[in-house]
Amino acid sequence: MTRPVNSADWWRDAVIYQIYPRSFADGDGDGVGDLAGVRSRLPYLASLGVDALWFTPWYASPLADGGYDVADYRAIDPAFGDLAEAERLIAEAAGLGIRTIVDVVPNHVSDQHAWFQAALAALPGSPERERFWFRPGRGEHGELPPTDWVSSFSGGTWTRTVNPDGTPGEWYLHLFAPQQPDLNWTHPDVWREHEAVLRFWFDRGVAGIRIDSATMPVKDPGFPEVAEATGHPFVDRDEVHEIYRRWRAVADSYAEPRVLIGEVWLADQQRFARYLRPDEMHTAFNFDFMTRPWDAAELRASIESTLDAHRPVGAPATWVLANHDVTRPATRYGRQDSSFGFETRRFGIATDLSQGTRRARAAALLTGALPGSLYVYQGDELGLPEVEDLPLDVLQDPMFFRSDGVDPGRDGCRVPLPWTADGSAFGFSPQGTVPPPWLPQPTGWGAYSVERQETDPGSMLSLYRALLSLRPRDPEFSWLDAGQDVLAFRRGADFVCVVNLGSTPVPLPPHTDVLLASSEVRDGRLSPDAAAWLRG
Repeated sequence: MTRPVNSADWWRDAVIYQIYPRSFADGDGDGVGDLAGVRSRLPYLASLGVDALWFTPWYASPLADGGYDVADYRAIDPAFGDLAEAERLIAEAAGLGIRTIVDVVPNHVSDQHAWFQAALAALPGSPERERFWFRPGRGEHGELPPTDWVSSFSGGTWTRTVNPDGTPGEWYLHLFAPQQPDLNWTHPDVWREHEAVLRFWFDRGVAGIRIDSATMPVKDPGFPEVAEATGHPFVDRDEVHEIYRRWRAVADSYAEPRVLIGEVWLADQQRFARYLRPDEMHTAFNFDFMTRPWDAAELRASIESTLDAHRPVGAPATWVLANHDVTRPATRYGRQDSSFGFETRRFGIATDLSQGTRRARAAALLTGALPGSLYVYQGDELGLPEVEDLPLDVLQDPMFFRSDGVDPGRDGCRVPLPWTADGSAFGFSPQGTVPPPWLPQPTGWGAYSVERQETDPGSMLSLYRALLSLRPRDPEFSWLDAGQDVLAFRRGADFVCVVNLGSTPVPLPPHTDVLLASSEVRDGRLSPDAAAWLRG
């Protein structure tokens, strides 16, 4: 059930639905999803039972990296609408009890951002360049980059500029694509601008922000090589925490405090928890759980370490099965190696989609029963698989191009949603529109459509609607002993979740009712790759 909009601690156990705007719903018929399309689907989101919507960047952007190359935080990209449309969407969603969360990317901006364009036009050593990391190159003629750091998108992290006279110039740092120059967080303009951007959106009713690449804005100014550095030279620097303390003060200054949610990819759970101290972020994504394989011991270890890490700082855990960067669960869980890692994502990996879908259903019940907040990536409630046969000439993700085609990239989990069982765009665009969706949909996409599933009590959509309605809110959690390949735990006095990750059916523990199951329970036994919620 959605909770009242005035509930101050809503974020502690909220269901947050992630929207990738280009692929959710196309309102104007140009083949690209937009805010008008989202507004038209708000009744669907309300019926699903979500508490908030998280939008990946909707700002003005050249879209070199799906909008994470922001050119102007105070403008909506024309492909999505305009600022008035965003304000209507925020207000209409709030009227349905649904809050809005937007992305902020402190590590970098677009190379089309006014600051960076001014920096390129200025001379070395100018004030305009001090907002970024411009450095001379190594070598006799500066022909080598300042460091050999490796980009998150493969390849190097420095691009050389060209002087006005056509000669080679300085290099600038970009931990991601060259079109995403890194900001210099030792500069006061960078601090002031980001705090102003937070207020800009909070004043328009946004309930919180998701902080992209939250561990990366601060760099070691000595620019050592990674192997030579004390700590990592550009990940999880101690100084980064002062940024979020300042942001927390901004968030707390509102009558209803706004929420800070971090994208924090760290293996060290103690370092991870530092971002969740009471004067920093409210929550952070739990990537450890999302990347684990379908294995009882692995998942239990992740759950325990997650809860242990959050307990000392009093923050709620988050549970995430997928997002706009990660192979969809229905595909991932059907592989021999069902874990996830960017370094192992490749073309041609075999998948048993039937098995993957069964496990994705069970995983939905598992994550939905755990204490904390739950994230649902658009289309996972439909059981969409990763689209792995997109033509190479339609791929747009820089991870594909910068890896020289080794990494298939993230386009496969960003294919536009199917709303109707048939039609040229399966309801993604208005009927009769001419331009095809910006990424092609598979011919059988209609079988996964909302129209096909909402009247089927056994569909993935029906399962999600039921689990979001019945999801326990009691913070109490305790494990039950149910065997080596089974995860079982209690929430509160009379709610039990059981997940069978083994290869044979297992008996359910004593109970009075089966509240919900990912597959049919027969003779009191739970099938392999299945989960059940019990009363008693």
